[in-house]
Amino acid sequence: MAEPACPQKAPYVLELAPADYWWCACGLSKNQPFCDGSHKGGPHTPVKFTVAKSEKLALCGCKRTHAPPFCDGTHKSL
Repeated sequence: MAEPACPQKAPYVLELAPADYWWCACGLSKNQPFCDGSHKGGPHTPVKFTVAKSEKLALCGCKRTHAPPFCDGTHKSL
């Protein structure tokens, strides 16, 4: 499978409200770190995740995490 694009080599640290979200896995979305449908026709699909209570989360920005959609520090080795 082709590597996803790498929009930034750092996490997106966001305060998220309770809701369902779709994390961009292809790296092409103009609405990073969330999916805007740019993956269509490609090998990558977005990852749905649910936030149960308002909290600050670090979402992967390099698209290489081993724990999608969350940052696991992989960007430090790129």
